[in-house]
Amino acid sequence: METSEKELSPQESLQLIQTMINKTKDSVADDSFYFLLWGWLVFFCCIAEFILKVYLQYPQHYFVWCLMPVGGVISGIYGSRQSKKKRVKSFVDEALDYLWIALAMAFIVLIFINVLGQTSWQSVLTYYILLYGIGTFVSGKLLRFRPLIIGGLINFVLAAVSVKFSYDYQLLIGSLAILISYIIPGHLLRIRHQQQKN
Repeated sequence: METSEKELSPQESLQLIQTMINKTKDSVADDSFYFLLWGWLVFFCCIAEFILKVYLQYPQHYFVWCLMPVGGVISGIYGSRQSKKKRVKSFVDEALDYLWIALAMAFIVLIFINVLGQTSWQSVLTYYILLYGIGTFVSGKLLRFRPLIIGGLINFVLAAVSVKFSYDYQLLIGSLAILISYIIPGHLLRIRHQQQKN
């Protein structure tokens, strides 16, 4: 029995893969929403906690992090609406989903380790910066988007450097890490998407 499907040449296969990557880049560029939402939210919390803790010496300075669940709810609502619009998911889409789900679980586990284990919060930001680096580096490689790759690599360096600083100044290093790996690449993705639409 003859099959009606045509076998692709190696060049056609590569072209198909490139087309899928480009479509995923477009959808992620359109969804730069996540990088910008989480980037600006974490950036704000780092700076706000630093000011509350160092300058105002407010005892409950850590309360600013209660905004994280709000970000989760906003992401969930936005993601639900976007999934209704998307009919087909590429391999790269799925890989990115699994990557960020795994990283979100890692962030949550770190919180429980520090809260329930009653361990010091001194090094938690170092681990968060490391996770930011992994997420943006792998996303950048999957999407072939250099600003995410560079942001991820810089975060690896910032994570290593941050261990030499107190928690107070790790907050500032964390805000720098987020600026470099989420906010700047997120805005660049959005700009590129707008240019491609016009």
